[in-house]
Amino acid sequence: MTDNLFQSYALNDTLTLNNRILMAPLTRCMADDNLVPTDAMVEYYARRAESGLIISEATIIRPDGQGYPNTPGLYTPEQIAGWRKVTDAVHAKGGKIFAQLWHTGRVAHPYFFGEEFVLAPSAVKVEGTVPRMRELSYIEPKPASHEEIEQLIADYSQAAANAIDAGFDGVEIHGANGYLIDQFLHYSSNQRDDEFGGTPENMARFPLAVVDAIAERIGEDRTALRISPGAYFNIETDARDRQVFDYFLAQLAQRNLAFLHIGIFDDSMVFDYLDGTASAYTRARYSKTLVGVGSYTAETGSEAIAEDRFDLLAIGRPFIANPDYVQRVKTGQPLVEYSDAMLAELV
Repeated sequence: MTDNLFQSYALNDTLTLNNRILMAPLTRCMADDNLVPTDAMVEYYARRAESGLIISEATIIRPDGQGYPNTPGLYTPEQIAGWRKVTDAVHAKGGKIFAQLWHTGRVAHPYFFGEEFVLAPSAVKVEGTVPRMRELSYIEPKPASHEEIEQLIADYSQAAANAIDAGFDGVEIHGANGYLIDQFLHYSSNQRDDEFGGTPENMARFPLAVVDAIAERIGEDRTALRISPGAYFNIETDARDRQVFDYFLAQLAQRNLAFLHIGIFDDSMVFDYLDGTASAYTRARYSKTLVGVGSYTAETGSEAIAEDRFDLLAIGRPFIANPDYVQRVKTGQPLVEYSDAMLAELV
């Protein structure tokens, strides 16, 4: 039974979702060469408006945050206007949509923005090449100065304000999956010895400053966050990370965010230093609205919600293959199976 997925859910006093099924952020690389959302993106999101909430594909807050080709931005008037077409189309169909705000940090590449360096917490290079552009190898990043960190906080805040101007119902800060904010939260990527590194309190300082700046700018009720307590993508595991996230989650629990979202591709993964899965670890420390994601089906997600493992279910790849995912689940219709070829298509 999946009946609980179709119950309305109040995120707070200002936002109520029509159901508990969220469309997870899914990078599609469909923006134009100026990183402006296209008409194809308008159609893509509008077709999925029946979800309780759409979380947009990751959207960069400023030029040097780009690490993949044709990922949309939210820092120019043209980009804001392009996103307005998307949000208007979603709202016209009764849907709600949050923008996911993104800076890739050391996973950025100068090819996209013409600088000679990329910013990160520390000068620790991530190995590998840029997806979709494998001829580009990652470079050693420049540790962000205090002034650059302050500017990043301001730019996150401005991007959130731009999102509201573009018609989004709120924002999800991308603090997961080995990108800039997540890089501050893990010892393998944060080797600083100043007030932004070395201890859990210091390592959480920049992420919390971003959360607070955005919440002050657009309201806590429109501010959400995605996190990855379990290091598994673009970051190496360090058992000391547990202490960082113990502190970080305790701080987040004192705030009234719209929701907290676990960033993981497969929530069956067990992390020894978390004593289990990332979602179980997080739920034990965070009792407010939690979004689960990671290879769940409607049935297993519904069961997890019934067992209070999380409150809302984010669906990823099946939403690519099934624009009418919510209706198919509700009426018991079979799902179209996802294939990697679909990533290159508008479906």
